[in-house]
Amino acid sequence: MNILIIILLAVAAYLIGSFSSALWYGKWFYGIDIREHGSGNLGATNTFRTLGKTAGIIVTVIDILKGTAAVLLPLIPYFQDTSLHPLLLGGIAVLGHMYPIFAGFRGGKAVATSAGVLLGYAWPLFAILVCSFLISLKLTKMVSLTSIIASTIALIYAIINVFINGEWELLLLIAILATFIVYRHRENIKRIKNGTEPKIKW
Repeated sequence: MNILIIILLAVAAYLIGSFSSALWYGKWFYGIDIREHGSGNLGATNTFRTLGKTAGIIVTVIDILKGTAAVLLPLIPYFQDTSLHPLLLGGIAVLGHMYPIFAGFRGGKAVATSAGVLLGYAWPLFAILVCSFLISLKLTKMVSLTSIIASTIALIYAIINVFINGEWELLLLIAILATFIVYRHRENIKRIKNGTEPKIKW
């Protein structure tokens, strides 16, 4: 495999993930640096709370598409000869979202971008997670807990999928992403235990 293509793909995936939609959307359309408001997190949840529903939806969609775009990079004609696994590129994009070079390496929790990786690679799992996310959110009213529940469901799916299709790559990526998601929500977990985690009005 051409080492140059590997480097270009990895850099492209990271830069795609590094585009902080919450930061730039807030600055361009509201004149607000979202890092200075709410939780200070560069993610969709803080965007919903700080900038409102429309901005939150737009940022969520963009963050999802970042993960999808990274996974689909090998479909570009110039990169089609690469044997680099698309899930690896998705993982790099997730790292870019969490540690974006364009925002001082202080990013979001990567729930939406992780979902986008699954949309590009395993859309049935993405559909299952969207349904479970909405149901869990309706029941718990807590985005953080719902994100952890969704990552757990994804992990269970991936384990079952190994026995059916022998796809260890998907299990490995989901296990890593689920670990990251839980780790990035560690303060939320403390608040959930203490009963102080904010709830959405839905």
